[in-house]
Amino acid sequence: MRLEPAEGVVQAVVLYDGRLLLVADGDAWTLPSGTPQPSEPAQATAERVVYELTGYLVDGTEPLATHGTAPADGASAVVCQLLSESPSDGAALAPEQVRWVPIPEAADSVLPAVVRAYLQGHTPV
Repeated sequence: MRLEPAEGVVQAVVLYDGRLLLVADGDAWTLPSGTPQPSEPAQATAERVVYELTGYLVDGTEPLATHGTAPADGASAVVCQLLSESPSDGAALAPEQVRWVPIPEAADSVLPAVVRAYLQGHTPV
């Protein structure tokens, strides 16, 4: 499988134990996100950004499909598997700027439509 270089902003969708990883962005809580380095695929960008911002190790496993259309904001989203339950030292964000939110509560956050649709199928009952 060949991974194509990412373009625009890449957002990481990290789920663990019915919760979604969010980071502080001004007055809002958003998905960890960042821009790819040259020739970097979206999955690798998501992994790198999550680690740099939060200290958590993740595996960018599943790009979310946008059903043939690019998101209006040019962002792409990648579902990531959490590999470490505790963050490493040296994260760019302080611990109070990182939170795990139950999926139903994430609806109050700034999330792209493709991520909201994905989360609807993964909300614990």
